[in-house]
Amino acid sequence: MIENKLLQQRKRRKTDAAIHGGAAADPKHQMKTKGLSEIITSLLLFDDHEKHELDEIDKSDHDEKLQFEQNHISKRRAMADYYSSLQSSHEDSERIESARKRKSKAANAAFASAAAEAVEKSFSTASAVTDDKEKEKDEKTATPGPQRRLWVKNRSKDWWDQCSGPDFPDAEFKKAFRMGKQTFEMICSELTAVVAKENTMLRDAVPVRQRVAVCIWRLATGEPLRLVSKKFGLGISTCHKLVLEVCSAIRNVLMPKYLRWPDEAGVIGMKREFEAISGIPNVVGAMYTTHIPIIAPKISVAAYFNRRHTERNQKTSYSITVQGVVDHRGVFSDVCIGYPGSMSDDQVLEKSTLYQRAGAGSYQGSWIVGGGGYPLTDWVLVPYTQQNLTWTQHAFNEKVGDVAGVARGAFARLKGRWGCLQRRTEVKLQDLPVVLGACCVLHNICEMRGEDPDPDLDFDLVDDEMVPEVALRSASAMKARDAIAHNLLHHNHAGTSFLS
Repeated sequence: MIENKLLQQRKRRKTDAAIHGGAAADPKHQMKTKGLSEIITSLLLFDDHEKHELDEIDKSDHDEKLQFEQNHISKRRAMADYYSSLQSSHEDSERIESARKRKSKAANAAFASAAAEAVEKSFSTASAVTDDKEKEKDEKTATPGPQRRLWVKNRSKDWWDQCSGPDFPDAEFKKAFRMGKQTFEMICSELTAVVAKENTMLRDAVPVRQRVAVCIWRLATGEPLRLVSKKFGLGISTCHKLVLEVCSAIRNVLMPKYLRWPDEAGVIGMKREFEAISGIPNVVGAMYTTHIPIIAPKISVAAYFNRRHTERNQKTSYSITVQGVVDHRGVFSDVCIGYPGSMSDDQVLEKSTLYQRAGAGSYQGSWIVGGGGYPLTDWVLVPYTQQNLTWTQHAFNEKVGDVAGVARGAFARLKGRWGCLQRRTEVKLQDLPVVLGACCVLHNICEMRGEDPDPDLDFDLVDDEMVPEVALRSASAMKARDAIAHNLLHHNHAGTSFLS
């Protein structure tokens, strides 16, 4: 800056000397030179002023930059101090919480130790004041159990105590539970390993016999859970849980034993028994499909809508289906449970495992007899359904009806025994197959052990049969049915009651 000013002063002096030198020669020229000198002087002053302003601007920018850097440094320091304070506060809170937990654990341990010492002290005191005989008696019969720590509502279970007593009449027991005491005890012994629970410090477990009784009485009567609760002195939720647990145990433990397809020897005997009933050879079972009423489900309502029951009863009805095959005694050998009530009998059959096994050739050379709602196939034998039947066809239908009546009677006894199947149940839709399967297993046990149902429990079975759209599925089966009908008539197996 100083060097520039010196150069400008030298230039100014030279210019002034040149101007003054020329002005001495010519006055006009002197005037022009003077005006030019003033202009140059103004330009130089303006240039100096502009440079001064630029210097001021540079200085201001520099100061602002320094101030911004200082502010940034101070903010970073403040944030670092804040995070450091926050971390130290968090560490303090963790130390406080850890100390509190240690104190709590120590207090609990001290309490438990004191309680154990008190119990041990009471036991030692009691043993010190009794003799050896009383001690043995206490160990065998009156060993103190765990202390109850939860408040439990006192409920009367006088009814169940009376039923479970040895002096309770067997007839009354059978009327309440649909089976005699011996059958009931057998079921309890079979389920003990799965159903039994151990006592806890909170409460005593419900005994196995009471658990089984809650389930069977609920299935037998179909009464709501609030009445089950009053009968057995248990909570409503406890009763509901027990019903599902025992039904699941029946399905897992008893179903493989008491509801299964017979072996080869059993099939031969079954064919012989059915032939004695109807004269039709090679029959291994009678088939029927019934509907169980349910509350309208929350999903797929249209699928469970039962149009035929709705039209008959003039009341909206929803249902699920139970398809069963029975032997000559009315004992179930196969069941298919849970398909929606809007499906026809033939549609349920096509969805069943029975149909899949037949497709694999399991029933080749044998017949399962069904009603007019089933199609005629190579293994399903059904009556003639067309109009204007011949004498032979009438006679055949009568004999087929005798076999189909075995299945129909089995389902009538099933619904008569277990009242829960006669009304809309409180059980959820997804739990119904387990409950219905348990009913079928218990039905089989009663039938096998000769537990005849009370005549007052007779049930009027009403299920509509609709002829399938494709009633004839096999030409060879049609010929075989005609041959069976011909043989029945000409071997004097066919009756003439259809004429009366």
